Amino acid sequence: MSGPILVAPDSFKGTIAAPEVAAAIARGLRAAGREADELPVADGGEGTMDVLITVLGGELHSRQVSDPLGRQVEAAFALLPDGKTGIVETAQASGLWRVAEDERDAWAATTRGTGELIVAAVEAGAEKVIVTVGGSATSDGGAGAVEALDEAGVECELEVLCDVRVPFEKAPSVFGPQKGADPEMVKRLERRLDEIAERAPRDPRGEPMTGAAGGLSGGLWAFRGGKLHAGAPYLLDAIGFDERMRAAPFVVTGEGKLDEQTLQGKIVGELATRCRQGGVPCHVVVGKEDLEPFKQRILDLASVREATNEAELEAAGRALGEGD
Repeated sequence: MSGPILVAPDSFKGTIAAPEVAAAIARGLRAAGREADELPVADGGEGTMDVLITVLGGELHSRQVSDPLGRQVEAAFALLPDGKTGIVETAQASGLWRVAEDERDAWAATTRGTGELIVAAVEAGAEKVIVTVGGSATSDGGAGAVEALDEAGVECELEVLCDVRVPFEKAPSVFGPQKGADPEMVKRLERRLDEIAERAPRDPRGEPMTGAAGGLSGGLWAFRGGKLHAGAPYLLDAIGFDERMRAAPFVVTGEGKLDEQTLQGKIVGELATRCRQGGVPCHVVVGKEDLEPFKQRILDLASVREATNEAELEAAGRALGEGD
């Protein structure tokens, strides 16, 4: 094929955002005399809002809302060009990054700020809000967000993008420790989620994806009728990945780490599977390669390269463009 090479990486979480990763690899390809089509991607968690507005257009708005510990902070939401679709990223208001390591309190942390951002998006004209759920400091089962929505009396369609398939009741044991919960706290959080589930209009326990962001996805599903979606396929469909992939001689993707999670619904695994099914070679540039060769063959990757900064990403792009 003679079309441009499709550059479709995720972020290298905590270091380089997806649009910057795409731009660096594309610079290298162009330096090698190749055309490049930049299409940053995300898995439904942190960084998804930026990817959607980078590809689809739209405007960022800001609002003073509650952080995980109830402090007022400025956080962003987006409206897509139709003016009727909002995007709220959980990590904006309720993200783990908002809380210093010695402040982490899995019991007290609330998703209220995420609910306040959904309210702000509706007040700005959104009839549907895409909520990207991941990277939170919270384990409240979405209680704070639901409370904020109820107090404001807003109604909207909720599309909830999840970056994990963990069910509601497993959220404390799987994610609680990284949010500051010791084993006794994990048990308390599990009891609290059980109490929330028992009073919900529909029980989120046992439902895949209801445990994202400490059960926020489950709370929105159970109390507000939110529709749950696996983030990776939803995002790839929304940005028109398949059509652009089919027009490319090969695809370059990337993420911070190539590991077991890549095979379990994460964006690079989903993208590589689509490339394999479409007969388009897929090259991967990662911060760290930590997947055994047999499992790499499951993804049918054309090559794997490591890069840890923008200069190395650019060099990897140039090498791919030159066929090295």
